[in-house]
Amino acid sequence: MNPEVGVETNPNVVRKKQKQKQARTILLFVLPGLLVYSVFILYPILATFNYSFFNFSGGQSQRTFVGLSNYTTLFADQTFWQALKNNSFIILVSVFVQIPLGLMMALVLFSPIKGVKLLNVLYFLPYLMSTVAIGLLWIFMFDPMNGPVNQVVKLFGQNPIPWLADKNTAMIAVLLVIVWQFAPFYMILFKAAMVGIPDELYEAARIDGANGTQQFFYITFPSLIPTIVTSSILAVVGSLKQFDIFYIMTGGGPGNSTEILGTYMFKQGFINFNMGYASTIAA
Repeated sequence: MNPEVGVETNPNVVRKKQKQKQARTILLFVLPGLLVYSVFILYPILATFNYSFFNFSGGQSQRTFVGLSNYTTLFADQTFWQALKNNSFIILVSVFVQIPLGLMMALVLFSPIKGVKLLNVLYFLPYLMSTVAIGLLWIFMFDPMNGPVNQVVKLFGQNPIPWLADKNTAMIAVLLVIVWQFAPFYMILFKAAMVGIPDELYEAARIDGANGTQQFFYITFPSLIPTIVTSSILAVVGSLKQFDIFYIMTGGGPGNSTEILGTYMFKQGFINFNMGYASTIAA
């Protein structure tokens, strides 16, 4: 008897070889994605953390190792804490305003009213627009003299409000724009999730005498909890990544009232040419 034949027909050996082949196949498919992730995500994160221990102006400029000096400066920087506070405020608004508003918009699109298709387009239109265009548009909308928003304010007998030039209103104005732009994104998520809810559940509820409110709280809302969790995570991540709309509309002003981590990091890195400190903010 040939011993090699026995080895080849041994179920354990065959199963082991199949698993090894499967592992090599999985690795082969994962490798391109892992390579892209390492080059464009992992390496920049590690490089940024490394840069935070140096003082340099960027590019090939000379680097001076300063250890934890940048972090000591950061923790004593009032502008940084103001920016972090503003980012935290954006997170709260995104989670507790954008997501509920997106849910309400999705419910409207599922209601039996005329013009739903038109509302679908109008609701989603802000999310399709360029952020730069949105910023410029709303700068005009909030113009103290000729802006449509202040024209409405005048109708109520009030004086024009310098929305983007007042510390008390600038943050509110930009947050209104953010909610207007991104609420449709969550609307689409909720609408897609609501399509997946079986109609039989609603039919059974109607037979049992449940009204619309009861159907929402006992069928729709529990079914949307996974989508709500996902939307909350996306809202938090998106809030921390905010930059363009703030930079276009206020540039972080007036008086750092709308400064966020993105704009402050940009100013330190590309205006003050303090790449080490900018890397510390990013880290």
